[in-house]
Amino acid sequence: MSDTLPPDPEVRHEEHGEGSVHEAEGPVEQAPAEAEGRMLLEGAPPQATAHLLGTEAAIAVGFGVAIVAGLGLAVCYLLGGQVQIEGALLFFTLGGIGFGIAGWGKYLMPNGPFVQEREPLTSTVVEREGFAASFERGAEEIGRRRFLRRLLGGAVTALGVALLFPIRSLGPNPGRSLSATAWFPGSRLIDENGNAVRPSDLAVGGLVTVFPEGAVGDATSQTVLVHAAEQPVVTHPGREDWSPGGFLAFSKVCTHAGCPVGLYEHRSNQLLCPCHQSLFNVLQGCRVAFGPAPRALPQLPLDLQDGYLVARRDYLEPIGPSFWNRS
Repeated sequence: MSDTLPPDPEVRHEEHGEGSVHEAEGPVEQAPAEAEGRMLLEGAPPQATAHLLGTEAAIAVGFGVAIVAGLGLAVCYLLGGQVQIEGALLFFTLGGIGFGIAGWGKYLMPNGPFVQEREPLTSTVVEREGFAASFERGAEEIGRRRFLRRLLGGAVTALGVALLFPIRSLGPNPGRSLSATAWFPGSRLIDENGNAVRPSDLAVGGLVTVFPEGAVGDATSQTVLVHAAEQPVVTHPGREDWSPGGFLAFSKVCTHAGCPVGLYEHRSNQLLCPCHQSLFNVLQGCRVAFGPAPRALPQLPLDLQDGYLVARRDYLEPIGPSFWNRS
């Protein structure tokens, strides 16, 4: 009798090389992870084809509804908006995207249950191969469904476009409206009734609100015309010809908070802003005499042309509150 014992099928012998394991001879049962990985790689069986097509169609419908609702939300906002309709369209946009993503993940991606033993903590070669197979299958599922990916991208894009339009609620883009007005060389001074102003229309000490021809009512161009004296008034060096016949014109927009400056006291030659009581000295180029206004009212250079008062050019500095022209 030989003293050699038969090999124990439960015993593993380490081979040369780190991490290498030699299993005992005999049939080896296929690990669940490996079997599942191969099943996922082989794809769905033929009898499930109709179910998969129906699922893809339902997901496509969800993304399509989201696209249409997102574009409808943008159009609704452009047309003036209606809160109830906008809420419903936003619901269908987000709901369609959520339905499509949830269905895609639940029915078209590899499903469990996936069970992994806690011991041993290190994965075997078979388990790693099974994981790689499942991961590759998931990547393949996402990659090959190009149509659904495009619909998902379209739905998200439609929602993004719709979300851009509420930016309009912040107000119109001021552009150059804060640094330039509608006054231009030769534009006649027009009162609120649309009549061109002649020097004889305003007595000394009088005041009238005027606008450039073609822009009556323009908020940034509104100007106070004051007949301060019988003779031209030089408010600053270099402005010797800005006040024909003693007429002076200044921006009506207060440099403090943008209120209209419309009160004139001829004896003290001061303009008053009624909002915060800023006083401006007319004979000194509307320099601030009192109040919170940080700077003088811009002066509009005037001229006489064919018997009418006209502007020589636009204001040389920004009108209105000082923070408008800060860099």
